[in-house]
Amino acid sequence: MSAAGSLLAVVPAAAVLLLTVATRPHAVGTVAPLRLAVVRAVLLAGAYAVLVVEVLGATHALTRPAFAVAWLFFLVAAALAAGLRRRRETRLGQSAAVVPLAVPVGAVVSGGGSEASAPTAERGEPAPAPPRAGRGPAGLLAAAVDTWRTARPGERLLAATIGGLVLVELLVALLAEPNNFDSQTYHLPKVEHWVAQGDLDFWPTAIHRQVTIPPGAEYLLLHLRLLTGGDHLYNLVQWVAGVVCVLVAARITAQLGGGRRAQLLTAFVLATTPMVVLQATSTQTDLVCAAWVACAATLALDGLRRRTGWGTLLGLGAATGLTAVTKTSGLIAVGPLLVLWGLAQLRLARPRSPAATDPAAGGAARRSWPVGGLARTVGGSVLILVVAAVVVGPFLARVTAEFGHPLGPPRLRESIPMERHDPASVVVNALRIGHTAFDTPLAPLRRAGAEVIISGAEAIGVDPQDRAITFGRELFPEPAWYPDEDRVAFPLAAVLAVIGAGIALGRPRQIAPDRAGSLRAYAVVVLTAVLLHTAMIKWQPWGNRLLVYAVVLAVPLAGLWLDAFFRRRAGAAAAGDAGASVGGRGRRSVATVAAVTVLATSALAGVLALSYGFPRRLVGAGSVFTTSDWDTRFLRRPQWADEFRWAATAVRDSGARRIGLVQQNDNWEYPWWLLLRQPDGGSPELVALQSVLPERPPADPASVDAIVCTGGKAACAKLVPAGWRLEFRGYVGYALPPGR
Repeated sequence: MSAAGSLLAVVPAAAVLLLTVATRPHAVGTVAPLRLAVVRAVLLAGAYAVLVVEVLGATHALTRPAFAVAWLFFLVAAALAAGLRRRRETRLGQSAAVVPLAVPVGAVVSGGGSEASAPTAERGEPAPAPPRAGRGPAGLLAAAVDTWRTARPGERLLAATIGGLVLVELLVALLAEPNNFDSQTYHLPKVEHWVAQGDLDFWPTAIHRQVTIPPGAEYLLLHLRLLTGGDHLYNLVQWVAGVVCVLVAARITAQLGGGRRAQLLTAFVLATTPMVVLQATSTQTDLVCAAWVACAATLALDGLRRRTGWGTLLGLGAATGLTAVTKTSGLIAVGPLLVLWGLAQLRLARPRSPAATDPAAGGAARRSWPVGGLARTVGGSVLILVVAAVVVGPFLARVTAEFGHPLGPPRLRESIPMERHDPASVVVNALRIGHTAFDTPLAPLRRAGAEVIISGAEAIGVDPQDRAITFGRELFPEPAWYPDEDRVAFPLAAVLAVIGAGIALGRPRQIAPDRAGSLRAYAVVVLTAVLLHTAMIKWQPWGNRLLVYAVVLAVPLAGLWLDAFFRRRAGAAAAGDAGASVGGRGRRSVATVAAVTVLATSALAGVLALSYGFPRRLVGAGSVFTTSDWDTRFLRRPQWADEFRWAATAVRDSGARRIGLVQQNDNWEYPWWLLLRQPDGGSPELVALQSVLPERPPADPASVDAIVCTGGKAACAKLVPAGWRLEFRGYVGYALPPGR
């Protein structure tokens, strides 16, 4: 990465930081305002990044200069917005001293007095908060130091563990080369195709996922690719998404009534979940999707107690669109969240009539929906959908034009979604998904659970391996305990979330006495999302990573329950338990030790996943410290590393310029883009000799100077022109015409 590329890569980060300053909420009583500002900033930056790609792609201008100009413009706009915000705060600070002289303090704080002096939050608009000293970097640092000083030892341990994991993940993300299997097949090749073409038009390919799978995360990678000239910072996209997930999950906990310890417990459980730890250093897309879903959740929860303003409506629309353009499965959760938001807004739009508070009316609490309030809720819902359509619409339009359906070709629509929806099939699918998510290293437990599910499925007339409810040719069960980024289970986080959800549904006042209604409603949404997922997505061995968004949404329930659990135990201890029996005190002690043990085990699981996880680890064979860059890319398939180099060297030495690709649907294409790059760093001219896109015919083998192949030799030989020399070594081969 060049020095210019390094400087350009800093621009998006700087813009997000400035946006965080510019979008700080000014409403009195806003929950976790700094984290809300982060949510607003990342949504603005994410939507802008997607729209920049769409606009420049439509004008055939996917080039480094164009992207540099776009981000410099965004940086200037963010700086101006931050400057205006600081000036506004300064003016408010100068006038704040005058306010108490003209208006009673009680009227300003509590909303007493005339309508003119009542807080605007009562009318659906947040009231401006008096400016607080210390909002700058120095003030934030002082606040952090004060928080650390006043924290209990247990809270410090939780915070230190979270911070340590996040920092080490950052180190791994920076040191490791992209080596995710799917990334080699379609995530990263699609970025290279865009760079080579200069636009977003579809291309002939044998790997349909390069054009049919939503490209939101790859759009973000495209920015880094053009700004830096390489893939060195690709892993940072998921790392940032992981940090956002932790911050937003903690804010959701606060919105549901959790204090500092509950928020730390939520962040701790999520940050130590092995799937989150491993994906935070990957070029997969699941954490990116989960981050957008979490942003939608926290904005929706803000709408449970106050009318939503235009800015939040735009944020909800952006979060919905970004989820849809990144991974459509995330909409399974966003849909119920928006329904919850809409119902809450309708409830808030139905104020008590004056007669409800008039004793002469008999105290009857009559409520009605004013036309204005109902229209505002409907209009807000439409605005959310319009903004979402602006973000995801261009991609859906291209897919519809290419395949006649916004969800792509039949093979995509039938491979992942459930094809049977009868209750028995859905139950069997849910049990298999649960078995894989809760998997542990205890093989006897895994086998026993699988046997029960298989026997039960057969008893109710469902084939547990039915292709209509099972992805591809996969067979249930499949071990998922090993810390692999694509498969690893999350039994501890799942168990804690299930317990928290159960109590939130049954006895919410035990967890959050002041927010019982909101807590129960949120638990219903999380449960609905999980049930919809199991009814709509087929079981697959790597299905755990598809559930990351649900884990992020459910973990706040675990944090709230754990906090309530420790609070009750502390209360019992403070009371002295004078009248309690020895057996009762012993049972409480055992329960406390068990809870602490679960947290310690969770921390151990996170540390082990980071240390020994696959395919990026700190220690052992394949360590990021001892493995070369090229070998790191091939840790999934070490035997292919030399084969790709051997074939690429022969093709480069031949002087070939136009190179044909022969591959199957799950083959690695990305190494060719790296090995065959032009001497000046330009993209090679790679063209597919097969195509699964009906309207995109493949190139004629006679029109290329060389052919590179992956997969089987027989499939390659069928496309090699007569008289060409074909060489094959294991997985990789190449063909050259006579005289080369």
